[in-house]
Amino acid sequence: MERTDLLEYLLGKEALLQAIELMGPQGQGDTRRSKKLHEVAGFGEIVLSYVRRFLSRQETVRIVEFSCGKSYLGIVLAVALVELEGKRTELTGVDVNAGLVEKCRRLARAVGLSEARFVAGRTMDFRSDERFDLAVALHACDTATDEAIARGIQLGIPLILTVPCCQNQIRGQIKGGHPLTAMTEFGPARYRLANLLTDALRAQFLRSAGYFVEMLEIGSPRLTPKNLAICARKVKRRARMPRDEGYRQLKALFGVTLKLEGLCPGVLRQD
Repeated sequence: MERTDLLEYLLGKEALLQAIELMGPQGQGDTRRSKKLHEVAGFGEIVLSYVRRFLSRQETVRIVEFSCGKSYLGIVLAVALVELEGKRTELTGVDVNAGLVEKCRRLARAVGLSEARFVAGRTMDFRSDERFDLAVALHACDTATDEAIARGIQLGIPLILTVPCCQNQIRGQIKGGHPLTAMTEFGPARYRLANLLTDALRAQFLRSAGYFVEMLEIGSPRLTPKNLAICARKVKRRARMPRDEGYRQLKALFGVTLKLEGLCPGVLRQD
């Protein structure tokens, strides 16, 4: 499948888009809905590519969506995996907003996903005896992305894919004295560097936890500036050298600490 195929598929599923409110009842759209649809399709295409590459032999794909909101992504994935990939799907959504969770249940039933499960609560409080194949989070705001990554690591989920949003935690920690001070004294440059640094640290932390990590764009920056996906796959082979070296170097260079460290202790080597 080409990257555009999922979008084309969704544009042909008017009833589905109307049911999950990414299209109006008369087939009308607007800028907000169109933007969200393209984000879901772009990220969803990456997720489907990971399923094809690493879960091709499985008949059932078990997905947990952290900070699911209205679960646009999770519902689209559950339907697309059945219709495009021939997989059974088991979807679990987690969100702190109980009202949104109840809405997710209604939306899922409306598209025939009556067995989908949605849980109200914090990501870090989520408990399950179920084994998940895939954890996803689309635009979980600020440290909610850290929680999604941390819980995915703790649950031993082999595939963790996130598209971060609103990376605020590092910006205030960046002080003078680092090698790029001449850059970060300018507000917009500091903002953009902090966003990139936050996501690079997240990627390095996942590597420290034993994952192979790559970063992919879910679409053009013209669509959304929050278009960077962190894609992690658990690897079985042991590393020849400490995996946390990249994380430690970045942390020391800028004198910052990612919330992931506290959420997921034991990943980094102790000094």
